[in-house]
Amino acid sequence: MESNTGQGDNPAEKGTDNPWLNIGFNILIPALLLTKAGRWFGLSPSEALVLALSFPAGYGLFDFLVRKKFNFISALGFAGILLTGGVGLLKLDKDWIAIKEAAVPSIIGIAILLSLKTPYPLVRSILYNDKTIDVPLVDSRLAERGAHRAFERLLVFCTLLLGSSFLLSAILNYMLARYLIHSETGTEAFNVELGRMTFWSWPVIVIPCMFITVFALWKLLHGIQALTGLELEEVFRTPEHQKVQKSGTE
Repeated sequence: MESNTGQGDNPAEKGTDNPWLNIGFNILIPALLLTKAGRWFGLSPSEALVLALSFPAGYGLFDFLVRKKFNFISALGFAGILLTGGVGLLKLDKDWIAIKEAAVPSIIGIAILLSLKTPYPLVRSILYNDKTIDVPLVDSRLAERGAHRAFERLLVFCTLLLGSSFLLSAILNYMLARYLIHSETGTEAFNVELGRMTFWSWPVIVIPCMFITVFALWKLLHGIQALTGLELEEVFRTPEHQKVQKSGTE
């Protein structure tokens, strides 16, 4: 019992799942440093950019080391950070920022859609996974009712929704970058504009895409409920549900 309690109360594990830490390290702190580091700390534009990028990069690396597993979305996010830093540090044309901002979510969206043709659709790891859903229970009920084919159609529909959220993000990213980025890379003005873009990406891009992702999860859960006859609280893993399962295995 003591080992289970200690495992469940792991502060590092909770920290990586904290949405406020995600927003702070990946959006608010980098945006603040990009816009204010030059005046506050006397840093050059390149130094301010490196310092700002170190926060989301460090957070992603810490997340990877603590979880001890490869995270597809974190890896792509880390790649996007490196691309942003490369554009600024190499002083490439400012138009590359808009291209980069559209390229990363486009790659994710296309990868999600193409994964339907593989034995391991990404929607299973993003939405239909053991952290969110009681997969063994759902699979057994689907087998009892002969509903696997209908469930596969449901997964395809949810995959299309999830892929569309990233493609929408690509379009909004490109438009936001074109609207906000006007100065040449490597200048303090460019860093300020990049900070504004980082800040506004949350309400303009993340919230609409998160809404589509939540809608896809809702469709998946209610589709599973209809196909299996399970109650929603049986399908959807909650902390209470996981405690019951742990006590049942002891």
